[in-house]
Amino acid sequence: MGCSKSQLLVVLLLSLAWLVPAWGEDKEAQVEEGVVEEEEEDVVSDLLLEEEGVLVLHQHNFERALREHRLLLVEFYAPWCGHCQALAPEFTRAAGILKNDSVGLRLAKVDAMEETDLSAEFGVTGYPVLKLFRDGNRTHPIDFTGQRDAEGIVRWMRRKAGPSTELLQDEASAQEFIASQDVVVVGFFKDLQGKAAQGFYEVASDAVDVTFGVSNRTELFQKYSVIPDTVCLFKKFDEKRADFPLDAELGLNKEELSRFIGLHSLELVTEFTSQNSPKIFGAKILNHLLLFINKTLEPHLEILGSFRAAAPPFRGQVLFVLIDVNGEGAQVLQYFGLKSHEAPTMRFINIETNKKYRMATDEFATQAVGSFAQAVLDGKVQPHLMSEEVPEDWDKHPVKVLVGKNFEQVAYDETKNVFVKFYAPWCTHCKEMAPVWEELGEKYKDHENIIIAKLDATANEIVNLTIRGYPSLHYFPAGPDRKMIEYKSARDLETFSKFLENGGMLPAEDTQPVVPESPEEPKDTNGTRPVDAPESRDEL
Repeated sequence: MGCSKSQLLVVLLLSLAWLVPAWGEDKEAQVEEGVVEEEEEDVVSDLLLEEEGVLVLHQHNFERALREHRLLLVEFYAPWCGHCQALAPEFTRAAGILKNDSVGLRLAKVDAMEETDLSAEFGVTGYPVLKLFRDGNRTHPIDFTGQRDAEGIVRWMRRKAGPSTELLQDEASAQEFIASQDVVVVGFFKDLQGKAAQGFYEVASDAVDVTFGVSNRTELFQKYSVIPDTVCLFKKFDEKRADFPLDAELGLNKEELSRFIGLHSLELVTEFTSQNSPKIFGAKILNHLLLFINKTLEPHLEILGSFRAAAPPFRGQVLFVLIDVNGEGAQVLQYFGLKSHEAPTMRFINIETNKKYRMATDEFATQAVGSFAQAVLDGKVQPHLMSEEVPEDWDKHPVKVLVGKNFEQVAYDETKNVFVKFYAPWCTHCKEMAPVWEELGEKYKDHENIIIAKLDATANEIVNLTIRGYPSLHYFPAGPDRKMIEYKSARDLETFSKFLENGGMLPAEDTQPVVPESPEEPKDTNGTRPVDAPESRDEL
């Protein structure tokens, strides 16, 4: 009656033959439904994917990308970052150009919000940050120093890829080279492999908007009357040539040479245009003297001559800038509170402090221009503060409207606690916060000693208060001490209210700054936000 052992074994094998496929099918169904056993965890691939010609990198394919591409420019970005969004189309366009006509030059991007390990590894705290990786070297990336548009990125990458200088062998090649551009820089070195020459090549590698040559030929030293180890900048304007002799003991200072090239590449008077704007703000000269004229009017053009004649003694201290109110310079007028009919006029500005100065009465003779510039440098001229007129209904709404002319009276009223929003009309963060600020004004409109106010900081300036981002919130407590407290916490009605009810302080549990996005930077005088200034969630 019972089965033999051999019969039982056959039955068991037949059962397993049916069960194994069923088990496999069930396992496939689990995978399709998203059920993954611990022992079947997904392994992230190091496959290199692209979006519009830009490599998309993460922790698992980063090393492969470095191995496969000799020069790789990586953008670390944050999806919420306005600067990153502005850079994106330029970065994509540059990627397409380089991919199509270059070997080994590629662009890539890393979502720094997702890839926190990569961000930490490369010290990324602001966005966007661009770093160049060469020959697979992961430990010493090079910070991007070029102009942040497609053409600027391509120029920078090509300069990094190829020789940074052209070797000049004889007088004919040198003359042709010098005549080829408005500005060229030539290094005359006795040893082209020496330390000084190597430093020169490094400077040339970064200064992608200037053409560089180099020579060790004695006949060229004699032709151009230079001693060995001298750098000459040749230009087709102003004094035509400027020399940078090297210190015999200290050798070549790369920082000083870079500044020399930037300074002498500019004309004594540089017209403000979209093309020249990066040069003006990249010259690292903090003091600018601006002449506003209408270039279509002959009397205005005559003023330009005396303005230019005043410039030479101030080279390196003050940048002389021409603003054509009938051209691209028209967009600068609002920044200085001017109208086109007020030209000709002059303004002096320190771009670090944002302090502006004006003549008591405009005088355009060379001596008067020079005396004004020197007086500002010597601290003998008081800053000129812009202000709109006080609106008739400035105090008729829950949120009071402040301007330069009534700020002192309201903000420093000893009987009031005044909470002020400094904003810019173009600022997206300001627009997003506006409804909450109106709610706050409504809540405290009948409070006897609390005032909620706003001030357009692009049209009104306050002495000893520099606004570096929008919106900026400042609290001016009641009392004779003229105190000012910058608010740096959450921008919601509840937290604002706690801050006010607690006398300009937050309870300990609410003191962490949790602002969702950084304030927007003030616009450059060309009317656009600077793309090259990284945004940071922590930057206030």
